[in-house]
Amino acid sequence: MNDPTHMRREIAEIPEAAARLLNGGGKALEAAGKGIRDLDPSFVISVARGSSDHAASFLKYAVELTAGIPVASVGPSVASIYGANLRLAGSLCLTISQSGKSPDIVAMAAQAKAGGALTVALTNTPDSPLARASDYPIDILAGPERSVAATKTFVNSALAGLVLMAHCTDDADLLAALRRLPEQFRQAIDCDWMEIAAALEDAPSLFILGRGPSYAIASEAALKFKETCGMHAEAYSAAEVMHGPLALVGPGFPVLALAARDASEASVAETSDALAAKGAAVFATSRRTAQARMLPHVATGHPLTDPLPLIVSFYAFVEAFARRRGLDPDQPRNLRKVTETR
Repeated sequence: MNDPTHMRREIAEIPEAAARLLNGGGKALEAAGKGIRDLDPSFVISVARGSSDHAASFLKYAVELTAGIPVASVGPSVASIYGANLRLAGSLCLTISQSGKSPDIVAMAAQAKAGGALTVALTNTPDSPLARASDYPIDILAGPERSVAATKTFVNSALAGLVLMAHCTDDADLLAALRRLPEQFRQAIDCDWMEIAAALEDAPSLFILGRGPSYAIASEAALKFKETCGMHAEAYSAAEVMHGPLALVGPGFPVLALAARDASEASVAETSDALAAKGAAVFATSRRTAQARMLPHVATGHPLTDPLPLIVSFYAFVEAFARRRGLDPDQPRNLRKVTETR
């Protein structure tokens, strides 16, 4: 495969897509942020699936850590299959869907609105049913995405949520950090993680670790690894992996630890070294490790933006590793671009 894959092209477009959202989506995000601030929600629910749900999990940590508002994920089937009516007065419902077409997501947004919630939708399809069902539809402006494995839509969904939160909480430092991200994403694409490849050649599985916001990033990375490389991967909290999952770790077992420069970095580095001491092949995005091998990474200078370049570097790695295995990352087995769940 000599020509760049759709996935590779779209990874290369991440900096441009991020800049487009920051420059072109500001008014809509600012208006939605003001609407949320005026509501002052007592709690937030998120509704999403797949990569979009990982973006929602990332935003859950961001909201809870900075705004102090609890966030809960609600399964779309609550409305579409079970027909349950939730009491959501005074809450915010955040839905995330790149296509905005999945009937269960749309049904849950409509039910949330009927239940008294303010509804905000992050979608890459501004004329979609989900956008029409929401009080504040936000176009994430990622541009067309042809690869089955979502990359730039994940990044822009997470980015849009952070911009929304920064406007809601009037966080000038976060807004400034977000403005720096496009250039940091360019640097992240160039971080070479192919050192991991040798440890994966005969491995049955890969553990990907994180904690706090970076745990959501680990979940997204594990999904992309399974989609593109046809190999098993599992995401774990750097705390939880030291319990039951530790039984699977032996000499040479591959572990990728996605450490961000936040309050959890010391914990992730400590776990990385503990696993390396057991003979695991551990790769970590931290300078605090003593035994795990450090991967090149981009430090952003802000704890909430720091995890996002890590997934960009991982996307670049996993696309190249899939091709090394003789696979086409644009055509994962059994998968298609849009899944409309009922």
